[in-house]
Amino acid sequence: MKFKIKNWKKYTFEFISIFIAVVAAFALNNWNDNRRDQTAETKILREMSSGLLKDISDIENNVKGHETGIKACNYWRRIVNERENNLDTLSIYYITLTRTYFPVQNKAGYETLKSKGLELIKNDSLRFKIISLYEYDYYVLKRLEEDSPEMQFEEKYSGDINKILSKNFQFAENGDIENINLPLKLTDDEKQLFSTYLWQMQVNRESMINYYNEVNSKIILLRDQIEEELEL
Repeated sequence: MKFKIKNWKKYTFEFISIFIAVVAAFALNNWNDNRRDQTAETKILREMSSGLLKDISDIENNVKGHETGIKACNYWRRIVNERENNLDTLSIYYITLTRTYFPVQNKAGYETLKSKGLELIKNDSLRFKIISLYEYDYYVLKRLEEDSPEMQFEEKYSGDINKILSKNFQFAENGDIENINLPLKLTDDEKQLFSTYLWQMQVNRESMINYYNEVNSKIILLRDQIEEELEL
């Protein structure tokens, strides 16, 4: 009887020891997984924060570009209506009148996150804002600038504008536009058409600026939340 009790105690001790070892190994493995995920999450968020900072700079540059385009519209409107005699900025406003811009989106951090699984971001609110920005706002922004026919100013308007204005330009020997004859020699139809183009470009640039600013506000808020998450 004593032998059986002794063996029972022995087996019980061995069982408990094995159980503790298994639980400890499982807990250690789980801790290592969590630590690895946390390290990956931190690395991705830092990369994303850096990319968003570059996106803010790119948006600000594109907004300035569109603002210059609006100034060019107003400049040529004054030229057409014989209310502008300053030709110092002629070449600048001629070039920028139909210039188009493209958003450069730094999505490397987000692509890495998608490859590892979006659930890597533990904060539900943060994860939702990240997905919303990259999958919706950035998508719409890119489609508007690059695919919308109305935003392709050079392709849509440049040829016709050149036909309207070319007879009024004075060219230097090297081929550069040197001056323009004022008042412009335009038929009523040409003046009407050119004025319509100016209005269309200005309205579309203003709409694009508004959307850029809206997206930029979301980027700033998201980056602030990411920085807060990294400090925790």
